[in-house]
Amino acid sequence: MIDSFGNKVLELLNKSNMTQKKLAETINITEATLSRYINGDREPKSEVVANIATALHTTTDFLLGVEDDSSVLSYPKISRILARNVDNFSPEQKNNLVKLLLNLK
Repeated sequence: MIDSFGNKVLELLNKSNMTQKKLAETINITEATLSRYINGDREPKSEVVANIATALHTTTDFLLGVEDDSSVLSYPKISRILARNVDNFSPEQKNNLVKLLLNLK
């Protein structure tokens, strides 16, 4: 039976139109391993949970049941998402974020 973690991963996969295979490739695990996490047969390590959260544009708190709703964007959630992904931003994207934060046009 799929546990809460698995349900949340499946929900986010559906929302993002991403396949399990694509998610597994993105986070560098096998599709079979991801399936075991989703079905509750195995418990993912914290690093894997963080990678899944990043790939699905959510937080580990949501995946682990600490937060109820992945769509509510609070400051702490936005801050965690940005911190995990900032190394992947281009200089232009970083500049746009700063402008947005400073309310510059």
